[in-house]
This record gives sequence, structure tokens and C-alpha cells, in this order.
Amino acid sequence: MRLNLNGLRAGRCAAAAAVLAISFGAALAAGKGGQAEWQQDPSTGCRFIAPTSLTTAPTYWTGACVSGKASGLGMLRTRVGAKAGIAFYGELRDGVPLIGAVDFESGYQVGRFVDGDIGAHNTEWQEQHDGFEAALRAARMVSKHYSNAGNTASARYYDRVAKQLDKQLDRD
Repeated sequence: MRLNLNGLRAGRCAAAAAVLAISFGAALAAGKGGQAEWQQDPSTGCRFIAPTSLTTAPTYWTGACVSGKASGLGMLRTRVGAKAGIAFYGELRDGVPLIGAVDFESGYQVGRFVDGDIGAHNTEWQEQHDGFEAALRAARMVSKHYSNAGNTASARYYDRVAKQLDKQLDRD
């Protein structure tokens, strides 16, 4: 049996490149030269990087918190006192947003997390579609979370949000 050492070296290079991409992915995605600011949910302590369009108000995470960081589908929502503010519905990995939609009163900003914000660059149709899909799944998850907690008013509200997001998708 003969080993192809060139193949092993190529495999090691590919693995090293993957590790570097993962290690620096959050810093590059956040922009600002890797100086992303981590925030913490005031009630749970779960950490995350919020898209810059969410403003600087206290931000809360509804979703899974794995090893102290927001992960998976969920919602980041700002609050000023008792008043709910801007929301991001989408997916986070290790506390860093991946894709979704920021819900403003005037409409949605949708896409991938690039340069510290969601959909901050020209997004193509597929990326917008994928962003709305992620936001839809997240809003449904948030609705189910509140339903399971016995908060029917919030469950209904986020079910309506999910229906609004669903309308944004171009379904043939």
C-alpha cells in the first residue's frame, strides 16, 4: 500500500484554510476591521453580535443559547423600556448573524450579514429569497416559543409576523 503524500499535503492545506476561514469569519463578516462589538441579552446573558441597523438600544434574544452564544433560528429585538423596537428574524451561528431580515416599520432589510449589517449591500434575488425564508422560519419558531410558554398574545403576534414574511416570498 502506497500513500500519496502530495494528496495528504493538499488535504492539510485545505483543512488549514477551512480553519482560518472559520476563525476569521466572524471578524470579517462584522466588518470594522474585526472589531465587532459583542452584546449580551440583559435577562439571559446570552451573547451575540447585533446587526448595526438594530440601533444601540438594549437587545434581547429569543432562541437557543449554546455555550453562552445565540445560535440557530431566532429573534433579536431591541427594547426601550416597555416599548418593543426593531427586530431581526433569522439565523445566528456562535452569536454571529448569518442571514435573515430586519423588520422596520417601513419595510424589511434582508440578506446576509456583511460589513456589520443585514442586507447592507446590493443583494441578488436568491439572497433576498433565502433571507426571507430564514426570517419566516425564525418568526414561526418565536411564535411556537411563546405558545409553549403560554403567552398566547405574543404567539399570535409572531404568527402574524410569519404570515407577513411569507407574503414577501415569490411563490409560483
